Amino acid sequence: MTPIASQPADGSLTANAIFLTLSLHGEDAALDGFRDLCADLPSLVRAVGFRSAAAGLSCVIGIGSALWERLDMGARPQGLHPFRELAGVHHAPATPGDILFHIRAERPDFCFELASQILRRLGPVSSVEDETQGFKFFDNRDLLGFVDGTENPNGADRTAAVLIGPEDAAFAGGSYVIVQKYLHDLARWEAMTVEAQERVIGRRKLSDIEFPEAEKASFAHNVLTNINDDRGNQLQILRDNMPFGSPARGEFGTYFIGYAREPGRIETMLENMFVGLPPGNYDRLLDVSTAVTGGLFFVPGADVLDAIGAGRPVQQPAAKPEPAVRTDGSLGLGSLKQGN
Repeated sequence: MTPIASQPADGSLTANAIFLTLSLHGEDAALDGFRDLCADLPSLVRAVGFRSAAAGLSCVIGIGSALWERLDMGARPQGLHPFRELAGVHHAPATPGDILFHIRAERPDFCFELASQILRRLGPVSSVEDETQGFKFFDNRDLLGFVDGTENPNGADRTAAVLIGPEDAAFAGGSYVIVQKYLHDLARWEAMTVEAQERVIGRRKLSDIEFPEAEKASFAHNVLTNINDDRGNQLQILRDNMPFGSPARGEFGTYFIGYAREPGRIETMLENMFVGLPPGNYDRLLDVSTAVTGGLFFVPGADVLDAIGAGRPVQQPAAKPEPAVRTDGSLGLGSLKQGN
């Protein structure tokens, strides 16, 4: 069986990123321009990235629910729907966006150049909903001072958590991504004691060591975002969160980006955070971190991305033929005797 090529959704974390969210205009020319970019994106990434292999430039493109309908691909990913707004003690808004570009590299100039090239192509036929430039902060910490992404899976576990499998065979090798942009009230956070901050997060600030289960608060961030299936198995996601901000504007934030083979596990985490588990027992991190965007996107595998670029429908996998039913009582394997 030929391996299914995927976009680098399960790629390694990098020192720099640009998160670019666009809404495509309504005319047919906008759809044509988007299809052309899908066809050219791999070569565009190679053209920008050839200057330095060490820069590790990559780009993941995600497609929102409304744009998928417009593309008329003949099939729909099972988990694709608009981002579901949440209203609990705090609010998780759903914000506009048809296309997400997650651009990663070890150097910011490579991210900048690729984003510029993409906007030269799509700028005339789209509106920019958000552009956020993320950066690595010390030893993978967020601007709240805690290490982010500690619980990410690795190796085969990462692939199993991120990439769609045979449960949706037409879109195997694809993924889903949910993004939210959070702004932090650093003055309020820094007014708390380190011990209070650690209780909110559920781990030590300096060492990054997780609290024993018996010592964690029920509202701790790492309690409410740790979920299991009906058999008690942990449902993992890949977080590629990055800090962003502007000291001059007093802007300090975290761009949350989570990849998973189905979006329900991330949505459950967010519901636990914003509504609470049980309702009212919400994530106290939200007292100092405000979500200002929210979007859900499907990340096509390479074959589906090619189909979008070519303007052809998604190819359904061929069904395996049923074994022939014989009336002579044999298994249809042929004679085991030679020379008859």
